[in-house]
Amino acid sequence: MSPSTQTITLSNGVKMPVVGLGTWQSSPEEVIAAVKAAVKSGYRLIDTASGYHNEEAIGTAIKQLIEEGVVKRDDLFITTKAWTNQIAPGKLESALKESLQKLQLEYVNLYLAHMPAATNDDMSQQIASPVEDIWRQFDAVYKAGLTKAVGVSNWNNEQIGRALALGVTPVHNSQVELHLYFSQHDHVDFCKSHNVSVTSYATLGSPGRVNFKLPNGAKLEWAPAPSELQDAKVLSIAKKYNKTPAQVLLRYVVDRGIAIIPKSVNESRIKENFDIFDFSVSPEEIKKLEESKISQRLFAQDFMIGHPEDAFANERK
Repeated sequence: MSPSTQTITLSNGVKMPVVGLGTWQSSPEEVIAAVKAAVKSGYRLIDTASGYHNEEAIGTAIKQLIEEGVVKRDDLFITTKAWTNQIAPGKLESALKESLQKLQLEYVNLYLAHMPAATNDDMSQQIASPVEDIWRQFDAVYKAGLTKAVGVSNWNNEQIGRALALGVTPVHNSQVELHLYFSQHDHVDFCKSHNVSVTSYATLGSPGRVNFKLPNGAKLEWAPAPSELQDAKVLSIAKKYNKTPAQVLLRYVVDRGIAIIPKSVNESRIKENFDIFDFSVSPEEIKKLEESKISQRLFAQDFMIGHPEDAFANERK
């Protein structure tokens, strides 16, 4: 089986590649080259979001790849996400159509609610829209054929359970922060018990998060966190398999049955992140890696504080 055909099957039968290219913090200029390099290296999943402000550039890259005969549209799995203002009442369908226009696509393969907390357009006001109402909008765009699958990002178990309890289109995928030092076993177990696939973001501990800038150019303050890339057990396994620490951290998650979307705009790093199919991390090695018992969420999503759908409210107590 070639790396590009390794997939996770969603509950509606859609097959999602297990490794994709993440594009958060990838500028429009960078992302065209990154997407083209990734697809030519074997990637078939590209993950973006309206909030990344690069859908248009990704659409350009996809169009060029198809025109060059590198891939067909059916070969690609494109994920995008609706931001907090777009999940507000009555906003979702037009938001998805706008994303499709930018991506130059008739459908996306997976559409996610980027957060469970709705806001107005400039995020200055929280909108108390319950996740049930948000999910009904996702049910509608799925049934309209605008996306092949629907899911959530940064939702907690209880919120996903409430969406599933509606009895409409089920949640097909949950994309969450998940890495060695934030292993999310409870969430993964919950999702697996309800036939919801899981995608990890920040799989490498997101070392690049410290470079993130707000639209006004300001940088955020990030809490200090130990580097997973320098973890002694990671380094030991990397040496054993003649792999890099990054490849071990990626494989650790894949071997737990979870999809990954590592971000890079560096062509050699893009290739390295995909070169993880010639070894595996055993259950015993996974246990060994997790012996440190470190548990640290890197992305607190503080803007949700005070919102009735703050997914991390219990963690903040």
